[in-house]
Amino acid sequence: MPWHVPWQSVSNDKQLAMITRITDIEDPRVQVFSRLTEAQLRNRLDPSRGVFIAESPKVIRVALDAGYQPLSLLCEEKHIVGDAHDIVARLQEQGAEIYTGSRELLANLTGYTLTRGVLCAMRRPVEFSVEHVADKAHRVVVIDGVVDATNIGAIFRSAAALGIDAVLVTRSSCDPWNRRAIRVSMGSVFLVPWTWLEDYSQLREQGFATCAMALEDRSIGIDDPILHAQERLAIIMGTEGEGLPDETIKAADYVVKIPMAHGVDSLNVAAAASVAFWELRKRG
Repeated sequence: MPWHVPWQSVSNDKQLAMITRITDIEDPRVQVFSRLTEAQLRNRLDPSRGVFIAESPKVIRVALDAGYQPLSLLCEEKHIVGDAHDIVARLQEQGAEIYTGSRELLANLTGYTLTRGVLCAMRRPVEFSVEHVADKAHRVVVIDGVVDATNIGAIFRSAAALGIDAVLVTRSSCDPWNRRAIRVSMGSVFLVPWTWLEDYSQLREQGFATCAMALEDRSIGIDDPILHAQERLAIIMGTEGEGLPDETIKAADYVVKIPMAHGVDSLNVAAAASVAFWELRKRG
């Protein structure tokens, strides 16, 4: 359950006194924002020390409200007492390190212009089992082999908005803790329970019927009543280019298509996911 960290406003003088100004892009204290690759942030050798980066005040607030642990903040100078003043105060109370610098220096340090001038390094949570994440779920989505971070983020945002109870991600997909995926999701990755799916047998063990989104001879329309009748349904979305593997389609209980006009034969995976989530949502 999301929790809130109580905090009180403090004077600007007190805030500024507790902030470190960075003047050198080689400063080792901020290498988490500049030098570490996504693989290094994951820290596969010691997952308990894994880190992800949240970008923009809105996304950081969602993460904090959902209970994620902040480690350090990198904030453009003008936002310390501007858009991010409440975030700075909350992180000070939690003992996180706060660094600031000019817009130009921060862009040089990170290699890109910060969205709304704020980045927050946060501890990756412990990975949950499929059984735990899907325990009470009626509708889940499986993201299978989707490697574009923007699409991952968009799918999570639609899942949160359109009533999907949980998200399961195959290891062949982009990591949802990717900075861009988190930003595009607008923090929805913190709101919808999710975990990695190792094998489709885990879905059957939990009593899910599976529907593969694919255009095949045996495909049924997405509005087919048999799909709505399923108490527990897993919606499987495939890669941006080739779609789902043949073996995944063959093993699915249902193969489902979205009827389209004007001879269009496919949609972007994020757009298709939104249509599927709305049409196949649990009613009643």
